[in-house]
Amino acid sequence: MRHSMRLLSLAGGIALLAAPAAAQTKINFILNWIAGGDHAPYYYAKKEGWYAKQGIDLEIEQGKGSALAIQKTGAGANPVGLADMAGVLVGIGKGADLVAVYNVYANSPQGLYWLKSSGIKSVKDLAGKRIGNPPGDGARIMWPALAKANGIDPKSVIWVNIDANAKLAAVKSKTIDATTSFYNIHHVFQRELGDDMGFLAWRDAGLNPYGNSIIVNGAWFKANKAAAEKFVKVTQKAFAACVAKPEPCVQALVDANGALKFDNEMTNWKLVEVLMSDKFSRDVALGIHDPGRMAADYALVKEYIGLDKPFDIKNAYTNDFLDKSIKMKK
Repeated sequence: MRHSMRLLSLAGGIALLAAPAAAQTKINFILNWIAGGDHAPYYYAKKEGWYAKQGIDLEIEQGKGSALAIQKTGAGANPVGLADMAGVLVGIGKGADLVAVYNVYANSPQGLYWLKSSGIKSVKDLAGKRIGNPPGDGARIMWPALAKANGIDPKSVIWVNIDANAKLAAVKSKTIDATTSFYNIHHVFQRELGDDMGFLAWRDAGLNPYGNSIIVNGAWFKANKAAAEKFVKVTQKAFAACVAKPEPCVQALVDANGALKFDNEMTNWKLVEVLMSDKFSRDVALGIHDPGRMAADYALVKEYIGLDKPFDIKNAYTNDFLDKSIKMKK
């Protein structure tokens, strides 16, 4: 009898230990690209167990461009993704079931890079030139808007498909005339191209829509609002922690991705902080999608790129899960 009671007690203890694991919500989060400094907060929060403590079993999946993240999240293959917001709006117009829940880049991270010795000085000079980047890159989606804002035909350039890691080599060897890249690796281009580097930030060329945002699949969102809220709150807390003290965040990123170098990703993160900061992230809440800016971005995408099917922009995002006491540093 005592032996049976001990077995029952042991079985009960095992059941209690297993309960938290069973209660975990699995989230496979696809990034916009391969892991880098801008992704440090997710790795830090995961390493610290913040997601797990909120019942989230987070798996971080390396990405291959915003287009893939939009496609997979919109189709429900991934419940959560990270992608350029303008591309997300285009995707919703094509029928993708998406809702943005957290903004990372309050400023567009997109930039154009070329060699000054090529004679290129502005967007207008790119007519007839070869621009190289991956086919799934968010810059291709937004290029028509940048081109039209600067008075050139979007079809006047030649797109060359190259891997992201081949951009610099292709510019240096002059197999392409220009490329696009996110500002958070600006220092790498500076180091490699030196005084011959030509650069133009899209935000300084009349185009500054919201950049990378965390998106969720709409059907998953409706069925898992509690998990979505916890994911957003942990992520917002992590970004704030990394702004306050970036070193442990970057170290967590490097520890999880062995090929990365701490000093390079630290510089990357500092540039990310520039992209995160605007008056709304500083004065209202870190991670917010301002309704006015979202309406303007919708109008921009509709005018310059086109939407297959118009929709109510208010249904494309939510700020409901943000802690408004958490703001970007001023």
